Amino acid sequence: MGILIVVNSPKDWPIASGQAQVISAKSYLTNPTYTNMRGVKVFNLTRSYRYQSMGYYVSLLAEARGHKPLPSINTIQDMKSQTIIRFVSDDLNQLIQKSLAPIQSKEFVLSIYFGRNLAKRYDRLSLNLFNLFPAPLLRARFVRGREWQLQNISPISSNGIPAEHWPFVLDMAAQHFAGKRFRARKRSETRYDLAILHNPKEMHAPSDERALKKFVKAAESLGIAADLITKDDYGTLAEYDALFIRETTQVNHHTYRFARRATAEGMVVVDDPDSILKCTNKVYLAELMTQHDIPIPKTWIISKESLPKITGEISMPCVLKQPDSAFSQGVIKVHDMESFISETKRLLDKSDLIIGQEYLPTDFDWRVGIFDRRPLYVCKYFMARQHWQIVEHDEHGKSHEGRAETFTVEEAPPKLIRIALRAANLIGDGLYGVDIKQVGKKYYVIEVNDNPSIDATAEDRVLGNQLYTDIMSVFLKRIEQRKGGRRDAD
Repeated sequence: MGILIVVNSPKDWPIASGQAQVISAKSYLTNPTYTNMRGVKVFNLTRSYRYQSMGYYVSLLAEARGHKPLPSINTIQDMKSQTIIRFVSDDLNQLIQKSLAPIQSKEFVLSIYFGRNLAKRYDRLSLNLFNLFPAPLLRARFVRGREWQLQNISPISSNGIPAEHWPFVLDMAAQHFAGKRFRARKRSETRYDLAILHNPKEMHAPSDERALKKFVKAAESLGIAADLITKDDYGTLAEYDALFIRETTQVNHHTYRFARRATAEGMVVVDDPDSILKCTNKVYLAELMTQHDIPIPKTWIISKESLPKITGEISMPCVLKQPDSAFSQGVIKVHDMESFISETKRLLDKSDLIIGQEYLPTDFDWRVGIFDRRPLYVCKYFMARQHWQIVEHDEHGKSHEGRAETFTVEEAPPKLIRIALRAANLIGDGLYGVDIKQVGKKYYVIEVNDNPSIDATAEDRVLGNQLYTDIMSVFLKRIEQRKGGRRDAD
């Protein structure tokens, strides 16, 4: 994608910025050359973003043209909201207090240039504020009462940068534009940009390093430039056309915030926030499957009030699940009523509702991988050796997994596929892994995962590279649908 730096007057940006083109706001708003451009990132550095000002219209019309403005209109409005300012101040309170603790004055102003500050000790705070208010040049004002509070945050106009700051600003701009996401490439090779959110330090990541590389390669073969991003790249999210989350999702987590923000920006998002909300809560899934007659193991939704009644209905052994458990963690098997009551009370201290489920002993669980309401692959995940779960976590924090077998959809039992599709379709049209137990000829849905594992030499063992291409093809289709079939101009 091309880069435009939009200022009131080109002299406001004194030095050329490599592949970035510096133009006036008037030219951007009126010159047909820019009106008809496709695949452009617009850095709006005008002197004011006030309502119906020139700067306001630069971001507004950039969005109408399908360009990627920074800041977006949503960010401009957020900076004016005292409610959002207070929320951010509370959310970053610990970081704010730690960062500003040495300051003795009652007021402090932090200048943020492309997510950085001249003083390295403020880099973490600067990056967090940039991520929450993605704008190239920001000024955050803090006041101290009993503790430090963010009072307001506002854009810095290019003519409001102190002369002694300009070398640093230009250096940060050059680094920002020279980053991987801005790499030069031929229009004929890539038309769209995909962000793949991952956590390199995650122990049980949904995709290993080899699989991530295969996703990138498959995307590029279809004309999509794919970048691996982390939670620190929140501020640049709007520069992409689509987001693919390959990090374990939770609602009270940055993965959910990424999904919400990407959806608000009109991007293609997998996992979408609705799927995260639904799939990460086992109480919701149990109720949903029951209401739609999807076969599941006998299940009880347990609260402190219902516990006395349920104790007379539960048969042992029993499986207890905290609503947001993942990778076999937060899932407990109890063998007697004493353990059931003590473990239930412990889990109910964290959540008002938990799940109790009859224990169905099996050697393996089926998983059907589904995307865009179409089954892609089928796996058998065998239990860890001498354990009742697929993943065993020991007291030292180590984990052990059972082996896996992979099948084509055609090789799997048709009834298994039908039940998996029925369950997944209740959630949406995202990428899901439906876990199913087989007892004799009967199938029971255990859960629908919004963020299923896709690892090299495991889930891709049968389809190989075609699995990654199939998934990226859905992204391409959805991006083109969002853009009305538009193509980037040469």
